[in-house]
Amino acid sequence: MPLRVRLAVVMAAVALFLCLAPASPARAAEPDAVTLNFVNADIDGVVKSIADITGKNFALDPRVKGTVNIVSARPMPRALVYEVFLSALRLQGFAAVEENGLVKIVPEGDAKLQSGPTFGPQDRPGSNRSGARGDEIQTRVFVLRYESAAQMVPVLRPLIAPNNVVNAYPNSNTLVITDYASNLRRIEKIIDSIDQPNGNGPVVIPLSYASALDVAQTVSRLFGDTAQAGGAADAMQRMVVIPDARSNSLLVRSDNPSRLSQLRAVIASLDSPTNSVGNIHVVYLKNAEAVRVAETLRAIYLGEGGGGGGNGARATSASALTSSAPASAVSTAGGAAQSPATTPLNLSYGPSGSNGSSGSASSSLSSGMIQADPSTNSIIINAPDAIYNSLRAALDKLDVRRAQVYVEALIAEVTADRAAELGVQWQDLSGVPSTTGQARGFGGTNFGTASQNILGIAANPAGAGAGLNIGVIKGTVTLPGVGPVLNLGLLVRALESDNNANILSTPTLLTLDNEEARIVIGQNVPFITGQYALSGAATTPTPFQTVERRDVGLTLRIKPQISQGGTVRLQLYQEVSSVQDTTNVAGVITNKRSIESTVLVDDGQIIVIGGLIQDTVKDGTDKVPVMGDLPLIGGLFRYSTRSRSKTNLMVFLRPTVLRDAARADPLTGDRYDYILGEQKKTQPGQSSVLINVPTPTLPSAPAPAPAGAAAAVPPAVPPAQPATR
Repeated sequence: MPLRVRLAVVMAAVALFLCLAPASPARAAEPDAVTLNFVNADIDGVVKSIADITGKNFALDPRVKGTVNIVSARPMPRALVYEVFLSALRLQGFAAVEENGLVKIVPEGDAKLQSGPTFGPQDRPGSNRSGARGDEIQTRVFVLRYESAAQMVPVLRPLIAPNNVVNAYPNSNTLVITDYASNLRRIEKIIDSIDQPNGNGPVVIPLSYASALDVAQTVSRLFGDTAQAGGAADAMQRMVVIPDARSNSLLVRSDNPSRLSQLRAVIASLDSPTNSVGNIHVVYLKNAEAVRVAETLRAIYLGEGGGGGGNGARATSASALTSSAPASAVSTAGGAAQSPATTPLNLSYGPSGSNGSSGSASSSLSSGMIQADPSTNSIIINAPDAIYNSLRAALDKLDVRRAQVYVEALIAEVTADRAAELGVQWQDLSGVPSTTGQARGFGGTNFGTASQNILGIAANPAGAGAGLNIGVIKGTVTLPGVGPVLNLGLLVRALESDNNANILSTPTLLTLDNEEARIVIGQNVPFITGQYALSGAATTPTPFQTVERRDVGLTLRIKPQISQGGTVRLQLYQEVSSVQDTTNVAGVITNKRSIESTVLVDDGQIIVIGGLIQDTVKDGTDKVPVMGDLPLIGGLFRYSTRSRSKTNLMVFLRPTVLRDAARADPLTGDRYDYILGEQKKTQPGQSSVLINVPTPTLPSAPAPAPAGAAAAVPPAVPPAQPATR
């Protein structure tokens, strides 16, 4: 047999022996089982051993120090070594974060800052698909569908390690939790159990006799006080009762079925018919005026319903209403016409077939009444339940808090007046007739009024007008019928004036919606409208004058109406007047600027409602014909005046809607602080000679009162202080 063949046979025999021979137990367990025994072993050495066994790369934080104890009585699979190591780290207060093939071992409090595994709602770390280990730090995002994320935080916080976090994001109703994977699986089950739909939905309880509005107030007060006594933190005690006036029913929601059963029993007891046909109900109003609301409720039913004539008259249905008088005079049961504000409205009702001639007792029972009590601001309604429910539904919609409107009117007036005068006048009085009667010549130029022309100044030098006046005097001359005057031969006048005015008025007014308000700031000026007097007669009666007084100053009258979108419709009248001249023989002359209009303005916006821009230029020349037109010397025979007057007047408006006290307080406080500061500026300084008299000032503005507390009312006038020297 060749050598090559013999070697092949031997190798095949050895291979067959090795395959059939039984394996040693120790060698079979070596590659898949590991026995760990670390007693007070330094954590650095343990990490090196775990790295050799698992083949992972580790990085230790410098703060990771200490010893580890791991004891295994029997070999464990190599795949469980890393999980046992993570559990040992967790017991020592350390955590491992794996990223990109590197395991970082850090203190547990810093593990949430590392970029560890993060899972959203679509991921399920609880399943084995993600390969999550129980002692591995992870971040989970839970989206809640029914419960509030913010309310879940106090429930889950005690179940999470102190060094890990749980946060709520209210905008998307989500929870973000960073913790160990094993604990996150437990928290996921807790959240799934709590985040369930509430099976106790709203319940509709219809009423047959009682008013849903009245019953809702009664049961809300009763069961609301019970919930407060039982503890406000108990969610099972919560109950919400909302009345629906249109269907006369109650909408109830409660998490406690037993309390809902109690509520049904109470409502069934209250919803029972009364013994009498008519009921007297007293409704106290909170915002509206009782007298006006009573008139409105009467007007709802005036002219409705049917009542026949004669003794056989009767109502055709239980809700038929009749009125035997117009709105201006509603008849009572006694037959006397009274004012609608205090007169009951006759309402005929009752079952079909009732006879109207059954006597005064039945007549008084079948008459309804709507009346206002101004002293308590309440409405008294005497009507059956069906009619009362309809009236009460309308009454609650009318009795609402009305918004207010704060209106600022900005009146800006800027005027500029400029004028100039320049002229030369001359005269020769040497030709005035002498005492001998001999005639002499006379001549000259004369322009303007008595305070401007040469003759007026010669007769009265003290009456010369303002400006530059230069003249040449040659003694005095006696004029026939006038007397001695200055012999003023030449007068040169020059004047330039410049007047500017800048006036800003800001009247403000606060009023209720749809209520007219008016403010007047000015004087009450008398105007003579007639007089009577006789003179020269034998009998002279007592003379007299008739005077009419009128307001002169600033007047603002508004009536706002607020629309649903916040736009304000304003009916307004604005007037600014002043006295110009009181010396006129015909009477007082006044300046008046007024605007009357209806405008639409957005809340808080400024709008111009009117104005005037006027520019007036006047150029006048008085001259001697021909001579005044000559070049150069023509100025000796000419008197020139020139003026320009420019007026800019604009009226602006800014309304501010105040729907509650929170919106009104900043405006009031701002104006209050402003006037208080102005008063303090006018305080006189201390003087050692004059009397030190304290000036009156407003008290300091009180601090805002907390919600539900009554605000302190400051004294109207501060206490007087004695004067000191």
